[in-house]
Amino acid sequence: MELAIGIILGCCALGAGICMGIGAIGPGIGEGNAVSKACEAIGRQPESKGAVTSTMIMGCAISETTGIYSLVIAILLIFVAPNTMVNILKNAIGLM
Repeated sequence: MELAIGIILGCCALGAGICMGIGAIGPGIGEGNAVSKACEAIGRQPESKGAVTSTMIMGCAISETTGIYSLVIAILLIFVAPNTMVNILKNAIGLM
């Protein structure tokens, strides 16, 4: 029983780490690429600074939502999933 609970806790922590690792790389690369291209566009046509900047900020905000979603999933995996899984395990073997 204790081994099963340890495996559940370890897998939840591992899943949360993987979720944040992958979920943080995507927005970082995407936002960096967007800012890079926006700087190039402003350098080529300085008069379009307002339109390029507002479009870039909107794109970065949308890109950041994937990082926020992965943070929410990681928090759920750390704080909610272990108790739920342990309760399912206890019900399955008849301890509750």
